[in-house]
Amino acid sequence: MTHAYTPGLRLAEKLQIRKSRNLPLPGDVMVKKGDTVKFDDIVARTNLPGKVHSVNVVNRLAILPNDLRKNMLKKEGDSVTKDEPIAETRPFIKMFKSICLSPITGNIESISDITGQILLREPPKPVQISAYIDGTVVETIEKEGVVIETNATFIQGIFGVGGETTGELQIVVDSPDEIVTPENIKDSHRDKIIAGGSIIYFDAIKKALDTGVKGIVVGGIRDKEINELLGYDLGVAITGSEDINITIIITEGFGQIRMAQKTFEILKHREGSVASINGATQIRAGVVRPEIIIPYNKEEVSGTAAESSPSENRESVGISIGNQIRIIRNPNFGMLGKVKELPSELQAIETEAMARVLKVEFPDGQTAIVPRANVEAIEE
Repeated sequence: MTHAYTPGLRLAEKLQIRKSRNLPLPGDVMVKKGDTVKFDDIVARTNLPGKVHSVNVVNRLAILPNDLRKNMLKKEGDSVTKDEPIAETRPFIKMFKSICLSPITGNIESISDITGQILLREPPKPVQISAYIDGTVVETIEKEGVVIETNATFIQGIFGVGGETTGELQIVVDSPDEIVTPENIKDSHRDKIIAGGSIIYFDAIKKALDTGVKGIVVGGIRDKEINELLGYDLGVAITGSEDINITIIITEGFGQIRMAQKTFEILKHREGSVASINGATQIRAGVVRPEIIIPYNKEEVSGTAAESSPSENRESVGISIGNQIRIIRNPNFGMLGKVKELPSELQAIETEAMARVLKVEFPDGQTAIVPRANVEAIEE
C-alpha cells in the first residue's frame, strides 16, 4: 500500500499514556513505584540555589582587603537578615565608625581577603513537581523524578499558551462551529476548563479570566487576541511559561476554524471529567504540542483495553490512503479530509517547484492536490 511519512497530531478517546515528571536539579522523590497518585499530589521536590549578591565591604568601610576579616561581624556560612550589620570598623573615636549592612536576607557565601568583597546568597527556592495527571507510578528515578501511567483520552492541539493546569471539563457551546462568547461563560465555570467552538475573541477571554476559568480549548483564535492577552507579539517562540493565569489550547489553527467534529464529540463525551492540559508549544526542533489529557477512573477502564502511546511503545506510522489529515497551509488552511491518493512521482505545484503531493478528499466530496509538507496527519 502507498505510504508517506508525515508528522501528525494524536487524537484518541482511550490511550495508555506515560508522563515523566522530572526535577530540574537532583532532589527527593516523594512516592514509590506502584503508588496511586492524583494530579495535585507532590511526587518530587528540590531546592533551587538562591541568587548571589556581591558586596564590596572594603570600599564601604574604607579599609584594606587584608583587614577585612578582623572587621567582619559574620563568618562564612552564617545567616543574615536584610539591613543587619555584617562588618564594622572599630576606631578609637566611635563617631568615626563605619558599618556595612546586609542588602538581603540569606547567608554569607564567601569572604575574599584579595578582592575585599563578600558574596551573599539568598535562601534556596523550593521547587515541587506535581503528578499533573491521575495515575499510577510505574517507575521512580532516584533523585530525579517518576514516570506516571494512566489510561486517558488524549488530544494534541496545534498551538497553545500557558502552562500545566487541571480542572473539570465543561462544554460551553452546542456545536463545533459556534463562536465562544462572553455569554457562554458563567460563574459556575470558575476553576474549570471550558471547551468547544470555532473561535474565541478577547472579550470572552477577559470574561473567562475574570470568572476564574483555568483553561480554554477552542478551534481557532486570531493572533490579535494572543498579543492582547500576552501584552506583546509572541513571534517564533517556545510557549507554556506565560504568566497569564489561564491556559489556552487551539485545536485547529489561527482564524475562525470549526473544531473538528471528532474532537468536539470526544470532548463532549468526557464532559464532567477532570482534564489536565498544557499549552506548551514548540514548532521547531524537538516539536512539542499542547495537550489535553483526561484520565479514566478505574471503573471506567475495567474491561476495555487502551491503546499504547505511540511516543512510548511504537513509532509513528505516517499516513496511508484513507487516513484523516489536516491541511496546515493556505489556501485550504485548517480543512480536514481523507487521503485519496499518494502519487509516488514528484509533481509541479503553484510555485513551479517539484514536490511530493497527495490527493485529499474533503467531507463535501471535493478534492485537491496538496504538497505533503502542507498536511498533518491526525493519528486516531
